[in-house]
Amino acid sequence: MVLTRLYYFLKPFVPPRLRLALRRFHVRHILKRCADHWPIQRSAARKPVGWTGWPDGKQFAFVITHDVESRRGLDRVKQLAELEMQFGIRSTFNFIPEGPYEVPGSLRSWLTERGFEVGVHDLHHDGKLYSSRAEFRRKATRINRYLKEWNVTGFRSGFMLRRLDWLHDLKIGYDSSTFDTDPFEPQSDGAGTIFPFWVPGPVADHRSPITDRPSGYVELPYTLPQDSTLFLIMGEKSVEIWKRKLDWIVRHGGMALVNIHPDYIQFPEDPPVRGTYPVARIEEFLKYVSANHGVEAWRPAPTHLADWYRETHRENARPLVSKRAAILLYSYYPADPRPRRAAEALADAGMQVDLLCLRERDSDPRQEIINGVQVHRTSLRRKRDSKLTYLIQYGRFILQSFFFLAWRTVGGGCDLVHVHNMPDVLVFAALLPKLLGARIILDLHDPMPELMMGIYGVPADHFMVRLLRRLERLSIRFADLVLTPNLAFRRLFESRSCLPGKMEIVMNSPESGIFDPDRFSGTDIGPSRTGSEFHIMHHGSIVHRHGVDLLVEAVARVRPKIPGVRLHIYGSRTPFLDEVLAVATRLGVEGIVHFHGPKPQSEIALAIRECHLGVVPNRRSAFTELNFPTRLFEYLAMHRPVIAPATRGIQDYFAPDEMIMFDANGSEDLASRILWVHANPESVIQLVERGRAVYRRHLWSAEKARFIARTNTLVADEAGEFLSASTEENEAGQRPPQSESPPFAAETPIKL
Repeated sequence: MVLTRLYYFLKPFVPPRLRLALRRFHVRHILKRCADHWPIQRSAARKPVGWTGWPDGKQFAFVITHDVESRRGLDRVKQLAELEMQFGIRSTFNFIPEGPYEVPGSLRSWLTERGFEVGVHDLHHDGKLYSSRAEFRRKATRINRYLKEWNVTGFRSGFMLRRLDWLHDLKIGYDSSTFDTDPFEPQSDGAGTIFPFWVPGPVADHRSPITDRPSGYVELPYTLPQDSTLFLIMGEKSVEIWKRKLDWIVRHGGMALVNIHPDYIQFPEDPPVRGTYPVARIEEFLKYVSANHGVEAWRPAPTHLADWYRETHRENARPLVSKRAAILLYSYYPADPRPRRAAEALADAGMQVDLLCLRERDSDPRQEIINGVQVHRTSLRRKRDSKLTYLIQYGRFILQSFFFLAWRTVGGGCDLVHVHNMPDVLVFAALLPKLLGARIILDLHDPMPELMMGIYGVPADHFMVRLLRRLERLSIRFADLVLTPNLAFRRLFESRSCLPGKMEIVMNSPESGIFDPDRFSGTDIGPSRTGSEFHIMHHGSIVHRHGVDLLVEAVARVRPKIPGVRLHIYGSRTPFLDEVLAVATRLGVEGIVHFHGPKPQSEIALAIRECHLGVVPNRRSAFTELNFPTRLFEYLAMHRPVIAPATRGIQDYFAPDEMIMFDANGSEDLASRILWVHANPESVIQLVERGRAVYRRHLWSAEKARFIARTNTLVADEAGEFLSASTEENEAGQRPPQSESPPFAAETPIKL
């Protein structure tokens, strides 16, 4: 550190050209002695203890970060971001808060609106951040102010200087000031690993100030040489070192993290400038990654990777192991995807899971074990009839659920009860377990007042709607933790029923093992159009609010311009289906509207793969305005375009250039969108890829990790008062977290 401080003390007095010459001389000197440590340190491939692999079976993680060090770099941020978007990549740009430029809020917004991330890069970037402990604490206060103002959780020190134990003063979720091996840096001791790792906080500081969880943060070392080292200091003219190191990381299943400075990139329209390199090298490398490792790569932005690692790999107690959970579901199992995913997640986490549900068919066994979940079925079947029928059915199931839980409580205790609505008041069946210490999760799939308004067309001040709101409020108050599937629902519940911080979003994301385009041949945007047919698909409940009749009208409108159009409808037969088919007959398109009935998800995935376009034609209502249909992600997962209504629940997640949206309630506007998709296949491909970037940020692996982490915290709270996670979560559902030295694979300095 003494030489490092001397270097940065003299730095302002040495001309840049001379500094570069000295560094090049220094690098040549080091290269002669570190061939066995750079660019590949073989010991860095050792997998961490307890490593379970990357999400969705991916072979490695690919991450790009950018440090913006000058005004020149700031001016090139958008160009670099647009280049990366062409490859479906969303990176992070680290800005210096009090540096040689001012960071426009409009630029930060431009980046985040497109799925990129922003991080804080030091404070002044002058090499003095760690000059003393007292000085660091003083600067940490200002850095934290920028972290909060910019709503970010990522940090990187200038010049890769670091004191990882001091960084606990920062309210960060991850730091990226380390590397696996880089003997050319002033502070050259590497982390010795190509994997992320957890930096735990001091024992006395057992709670993080931003997540109220055990303190610490995720460290993300860069594992590919920095562009400035490779092209400017070493004078490399190709990206072969990047390629070779990347191939090695892929073979060992590590994290390929590269740091690229927009300051040093020369775009074609830029005048020649000393100390830059052509952007073509970046393009060449990204093409290489896409062509050679695209299928194997998980490509998260750093915050998403840090969130995933913190939730799934941080070494801590696993309070769910050997615990007992009971699940109440007024629906069919395993046909209902959300409860099935949650139940299997609890079983995977080590819990003994008993689930009570309805019986769909006489042939369904009363009891069976499905993927580790003990399923118990009642004799009840769901009937869609009058409001009175609903009340009677709900009452019977609540009573059965009460005795089901009472028996399990007496027979061995119950640590967790997970209740899925509807109805909300089903949660009160867990009264006895709650009195005896069990934790209660209420999973609000849908807001019942809005759903009733949508189904029966009653106004908001109807006495039944007001009663449902009252029951919702009481049900949420009874529960210890409330789950819901999207932002619009969370805002609604928090506005009238739920305290902020008591609710967690766990999205309905499709299972990647089923909705996997690699299971089928080809990766094109749709089936071949060499023929004249154009296949449109809709799947889901065939009810009035889902607007399938509007879709039939739209198909009739486009038929003169798309003679080969075909509409395929998948779902259970309902009374409304007869109305839909009657519309088709009236408009003379009954021959091209095909009803296929209900199909398992594996067949739905195949059907999506064989169609050209999916449509979610929901009518606008109090419910559909807030709902986020899982079908959107299912189409995008299979590389297919989808048209959706421009409702609040969907626009919370998709920008206009990420989703094809139509004006709900109108078949004319829907028809125009269908015509646009048919006429613009190349533009559709680009739009689908942007939409897929949104989908990739909400993969089930990440949603599952969030669910298990919150359940862990809930069950582990022996004091009986659940400490919720931070209410400072951003609107994308990202959360920050926050230490002693990390578990470095190499404790000794690198031999040079």
